[in-house]
Amino acid sequence: MKEKSHSQSRSSTNWIVLNSKGHCSIVDVDKHRIMNLAQIHYRDFRILDPLLSYPSAILGRDKAILLNLEHIKAIITSEEVFLRDPLDENIVPVVEELKRRLARHLDNSTLEFQALEVALEAICSFLAARTTELEMATYLSLEKLTNKVSSLNLDGVRKLKCTTSTLTAKVHKVRDELERLLDDDQDMADLYLRRKLLSPVSISGAADKASISPTLGSKVSSLSTIHGEENDVKELEMLLEAYFVQIDRTLEKLITMREYIDGTENYINIQIDSRRNKLIKLELVLSSGNLCLAIFALVTDIFGLSFPYDWNKNHGFLFKWVIIVTATCTASLFLTIIAYARKKGLL
Repeated sequence: MKEKSHSQSRSSTNWIVLNSKGHCSIVDVDKHRIMNLAQIHYRDFRILDPLLSYPSAILGRDKAILLNLEHIKAIITSEEVFLRDPLDENIVPVVEELKRRLARHLDNSTLEFQALEVALEAICSFLAARTTELEMATYLSLEKLTNKVSSLNLDGVRKLKCTTSTLTAKVHKVRDELERLLDDDQDMADLYLRRKLLSPVSISGAADKASISPTLGSKVSSLSTIHGEENDVKELEMLLEAYFVQIDRTLEKLITMREYIDGTENYINIQIDSRRNKLIKLELVLSSGNLCLAIFALVTDIFGLSFPYDWNKNHGFLFKWVIIVTATCTASLFLTIIAYARKKGLL
């Protein structure tokens, strides 16, 4: 029993429920309870599980819209909005903004679009702000690296490059999901929850009772008009298009920043290769100098041999001239090498 209770406590989490008037309440329920409240299937609920790395998604179901936009995970029905982890520091502003907007509108016919707009505005602003912060830090680190190539600066740029790649992937997922919706009118039509409630069956059923009440007859007429426009998605298309442009602009910033990082890395690699080539040439100069000294040492060693030989008898002056000529030639060769190295900037 204790294990079962512990398992249920782990699966439960905090949700905030907002109605069409902006009134809210925080509930601590497990996933089965929230699925019953929102009337969704388990396979749909999985995309809202933070333990599973599902990509960003906006899915329309019969009676709900499922939102998985990075840290914003929500279920939107025609009457209520369910937000996961309402006490999270990134979710609190979303809840406050949604409460403010819902409190200003008494008509709940556009509840799903109000909640969708708040979520899209929040995630686009969040990603844009992270991009701006990362942009400032990246350009500062790249400037430091350009001025001084060190292991510390290289490691800082490497970390920023990884962060840029991660953020780019997140922005790309949100952008791709918005693009998918904009390319499919049926997917956009599935997000009209109030419209889907006005099915032909319900309209015909209401029409049978229209003769009883003139007021009901006028309502049936309006319902028929709404249902006749079920393929009209212009309102939602304009909403999605506005945030698609915003998230696409953020993605372009990240791509430009990544290209700038790659360009700076190439420049640093060229600098490192140039310095490496200079070191190789300097090593060649030093090796040539060692060769000159070795030749001079060889001559002096030959004349300094201690065993007897006859070829230098009566030629003592020869040793002096050989030493002088060898030293002069060696010094001249060495100075020539030094002058060449300075000319090429090796010294």
